[in-house]
Amino acid sequence: MVCAMLTYFIPSADTALKVGYVASIASKLSDTLGSELGKAYGKTTYLVTTMKLVPRGTEGAVSLEGTLSGIIGSILLAYVSFLVGILPDIKSVVICVVAAFIATTAESFIGAVFQDSIKWLNNELVNLIMTVIGAVVGIALYSWIP
Repeated sequence: MVCAMLTYFIPSADTALKVGYVASIASKLSDTLGSELGKAYGKTTYLVTTMKLVPRGTEGAVSLEGTLSGIIGSILLAYVSFLVGILPDIKSVVICVVAAFIATTAESFIGAVFQDSIKWLNNELVNLIMTVIGAVVGIALYSWIP
């Protein structure tokens, strides 16, 4: 949301901020799809920090089904953003998908390592951190990749 609002105040960074906006929303969609579909359909779940088998629903657990669901969701959201003119090109779509994957992986890591040991670090705050990571990675990749 911050990225979208900043496009008004910093027109020279308009495209990079739009990429950051879409990357942050793609990160949240990817996390939601990955979590919900991974819990429902994930056959085997692994802890992201150790890759050891853990029960479905464990903080920081990932599954192939959940990961693929999240990637597909971020691809769809980024591509629709391109089709409606928010993103300027396919490069931006790819950047948003990569940023979302990095952000959701970071979210799983934060959940696995810190969420149970830090009382105030609840799921909502971890999700906020993840969307910020998605936006920052999206903007950085867009700015660095020619």
